[in-house]
Amino acid sequence: MTVTASKPILHLEDLRVWFPVYGGVLRRHVADVKAVDGVNLRIYGGETLGIVGESGCGKSTLGKAMMGLVRVTSGRIWFASKGEEPVDLAGLSRREYRPYRSEIQMVYQDPYSSLNPRMSVAEIVEEPLRVHQKQMKSEERIERVAWLLEKVGMRREQMDRYPHEFSGGQRQRIGIARALATEPRVMIADEPVSALDVSIQAQVINQMMDLQEEFGLTTVFIAHDLSVVEHIAQRIAVMYLGNIVEVGTTDEIMNNPRHPYTRALLSAVPRPDPDHPRDGRIVLEGDVPSPMNKPSGCGFRTRCPIAQPSCADEVPAMQQVGERQRVACPYSDRYQELLEKRQQ
Repeated sequence: MTVTASKPILHLEDLRVWFPVYGGVLRRHVADVKAVDGVNLRIYGGETLGIVGESGCGKSTLGKAMMGLVRVTSGRIWFASKGEEPVDLAGLSRREYRPYRSEIQMVYQDPYSSLNPRMSVAEIVEEPLRVHQKQMKSEERIERVAWLLEKVGMRREQMDRYPHEFSGGQRQRIGIARALATEPRVMIADEPVSALDVSIQAQVINQMMDLQEEFGLTTVFIAHDLSVVEHIAQRIAVMYLGNIVEVGTTDEIMNNPRHPYTRALLSAVPRPDPDHPRDGRIVLEGDVPSPMNKPSGCGFRTRCPIAQPSCADEVPAMQQVGERQRVACPYSDRYQELLEKRQQ
C-alpha cells in the first residue's frame, strides 16, 4: 500500500512516560524509569508503521500511551478524530478520552491472558459494542459479532464457546475481531504474533494485512522481529532506551540502515542462506543501560562502535538523510571511516 496522506492521523510531540521509583523508609521519590523519553513521531492514515527494538526499549509503553492506558508525563499526542480538529489525547482525563477510545483499538501480545476466560467469544467481541454503540439493538450486535468472526477466519457456530477451547492463533483472531468491533481508525498491535508458533504467525499477519486493506485501518505494529515487520510495514521506526533513533521507509531501513544501532539489529537477523557471508556481524559490547540511569547525551553511546566524546554532550536531533529517512546520529555518514579508525 502506498501512503499518500499529507497530514498525520497521530502526531507524537516530545512524548515522555516516566514511572516514579520510591525507596527508603519514608518512601521518597528516588528516581524515574524513563520508559519513553522524548519521542517525536508522525503516523499517517492508511499506513502500517512498524516499531522495533530490543525488549525493554519502551515500544509497548509507547503503544499503551497512545491508547491512554498509561499516564503521560509530558508531551502531546495529537489525534485527527473524525470530522474534528486534532485533539491532544495526552491532556485528557479518562472520562474525556472515552469518546475517542472506539477510534483507537489494541491487539494485545498474549492471547492467553487478554481474553476473559469467564466470557464466551460472543460476549468478548460484543463488549465494545455494548460500551461504545449503545444505540445498537441486541440482534444487530450479535449479527455484527458473527460477521466479524467470519472476517477473521472463525465460524459463526464458535460464538458460544469459551477462550480455553481455542488454540493461540484462534484466540488472537478473536482479539482482532474484538478490536475491529467499533470500526476503529487506528489499530495498535503490540507484538501480536510473538506468543504464537511460527507456522501460525504468517497466517495471522496475512489476515491482519487483508483486514487493514478492507477496513482502511492505520496500524502501529510493535515487534522485535525485523523479518516480521519487513513483511507487514511500509515504514519502520527503531527505538532504543526510550528514544526513536531512526525512522524511514521499510526499504530504506532494511537496505540502507544509517544509525549504528539499526546496523547492529539488522546484522543479527538470522539468514537461511548457507552461502551468506557471516563476517558482517556487528557484536555490541556491554549491556543495555538501565532506563533509571540513562547515559548523558546519546543513550546508545556506551555501546556504539563509533561513539565520539561529543556524543555525551546532548541528545542528538533527528536529521534528514534520505527521501523519508531520518536518523539521530550526527556521525552516520562517517560510520565506516570512524569504525576503521577505532579498529586500528
